[in-house]
Amino acid sequence: MKRFEDYNPITVFIYFAAATAVPMFWIDPVLSAFSLCGAVALYILRGEARLRDIAIYALLFVAMAAINPIFRHNGVTVLFVVGNNPITLEAILYGLVASAVILSVIIWYRSFSHIMTSDRLLYLFGRVSPKMALLISMALRYIPLFAVQAKRVRDTQKVLGLYKEDNIADDIRGGARVFNVMVGWALENGIITADSMAARGYGIGRRSSFALYKFARTDALLLLVTLALFGTVVAFAALGDVTYSFYPSVQPPANKGAAVAVYAAYALLAFIPAIIEAGESVKWKYLQSKI
Repeated sequence: MKRFEDYNPITVFIYFAAATAVPMFWIDPVLSAFSLCGAVALYILRGEARLRDIAIYALLFVAMAAINPIFRHNGVTVLFVVGNNPITLEAILYGLVASAVILSVIIWYRSFSHIMTSDRLLYLFGRVSPKMALLISMALRYIPLFAVQAKRVRDTQKVLGLYKEDNIADDIRGGARVFNVMVGWALENGIITADSMAARGYGIGRRSSFALYKFARTDALLLLVTLALFGTVVAFAALGDVTYSFYPSVQPPANKGAAVAVYAAYALLAFIPAIIEAGESVKWKYLQSKI
């Protein structure tokens, strides 16, 4: 057994595409819950979870869930009225589900950005579109670099006494200054990178590639399982009557048998990486105990 990040980039990329496509294009409370739980499980098992990040995600979830019932008042079940604006049960439920979908995709993407490194993306898209592969890999690289540099600039400005966090106005002005500095830093860094690549002869001749990743039987097995589960979801969804309606009232899927099949297939799909990571962890601890 091997860790999820050790699988072939083709298999991993197709898995992430399938796992995120279902909840994004099919708003359903059960599917969104499975997606969020699967993403969080992988996030924790890979050792990436930090208390600060979890708190931020929780606040983000609450904020996004609250937006829908505040601005949308559809639904027949009015819970209470705030300033002549009815707050309905249906709007609250839809906000919770939509928030879960967005948050799950964010966490899936975070794991994706850690697993799909620049080398993996270049391997995946290098022959199909070298420019797109380079653009994607550089974009993913600049996201963590941007965050680290922004923290450095913010800490430096705090030391210089330019603003204080306990003052909201100073905090906003300081954040604007940091953002302005970071825009200039990103543009300058991009120009330096482009000049460096041009000086080293990038784009002059035909690009060669060297595949570091072999497509093993375990990769084929994971790919087949992913496609089979995703195909099951799509096939039963095509039968119809499996849509979860929120407006004007909450209506579960009419075809309960097909809905259960969809939920079961996607539950297995969402927890595949967590199962792989947990199995590898148990195996590693068992081997350590035998030493």
